[in-house]
Amino acid sequence: MGRLVDGVWTTADYKTDAKGRFEREPTRFRDWITADGSSGFPAVAGRYHLYVSLACPWAHRTLILRKLKGLEEAISVSVVDPYMGENGWFFSDYPGSTEDHVNGARYLWEVYVEADPKCTGRVTVPVLWDKERGTIVNNESREIVRMLDTAFDAVAKNRVTLYPEPLRPQIDAAIDGMYEAVNNGVYRAGFAESQQAYDEAVTGLFAALDRYERILEKQRYLCGDLLTEADVFLFTTLFRFDPVYYVHFKCNVRRIEDYPALSGFLRDVYQTDGIAETCNLRHVKEHYYRSHPFLNPRGVVPKGPEIDLTTPHGRERFGGGLATI
Repeated sequence: MGRLVDGVWTTADYKTDAKGRFEREPTRFRDWITADGSSGFPAVAGRYHLYVSLACPWAHRTLILRKLKGLEEAISVSVVDPYMGENGWFFSDYPGSTEDHVNGARYLWEVYVEADPKCTGRVTVPVLWDKERGTIVNNESREIVRMLDTAFDAVAKNRVTLYPEPLRPQIDAAIDGMYEAVNNGVYRAGFAESQQAYDEAVTGLFAALDRYERILEKQRYLCGDLLTEADVFLFTTLFRFDPVYYVHFKCNVRRIEDYPALSGFLRDVYQTDGIAETCNLRHVKEHYYRSHPFLNPRGVVPKGPEIDLTTPHGRERFGGGLATI
């Protein structure tokens, strides 16, 4: 799938351990934007740029926060082509994709090298770029979400938060608990190189989904009656589950559609004002089914399944919604 080594692009497969378990490499850039600028990266409008893929669940998180907070004018965006080939993510005129509006790069790895000429590691999305200093601030989705959610209130058009102070410990715990089993769990299943590794990943994944089903039978969102970052992190995985992970990653014990509460939650979050605009199933399917030849050698993209996320979800009976500042 490719990675940088001392600033040079190389082709390399995903890493697995001795037992065939998929290992995700840590992100490389971990600076922070702060409201007061004490970090050296002040939260001002027009200074920062997001590089994203509409296919990627990690990048999708940041687009949702940008939309819900009303930061579209404050933070610009470039969108890569859904296909990721030997040269990694690239920019094109594919519908929904864009050029690199800031650096004029052809490939996303060129942006990484612009920030660090000796960069070593995977070239991933999302990327938060500082136009003024000409460097990458951060490429860790969870941290970018938190910055968008908490640092930019002074320039955000919408006075909402997905990290309300009373729920912060609960939100952080939910995100921590979700990562390995669900968000990364689908990849651990799909990229497993042994039966043992696959069985471990799938068993953990569906144990977690069963647990979330029980929680969401009793309340509207994971942390109660307010939509939080934890719900966004679960949503971006669930949105891709039945169309892609169920088949392509062999996560086929059950569909999300088979879970009454989880499927209602999926529709509920999707129908939250603004979120549907961040969703592009065409990019999702084009990326996964064409970019992993070791899983789908002919790159044939399936037409189905037919999923309508606009149907009634009934979860308004619980009340709640977005928290305001």
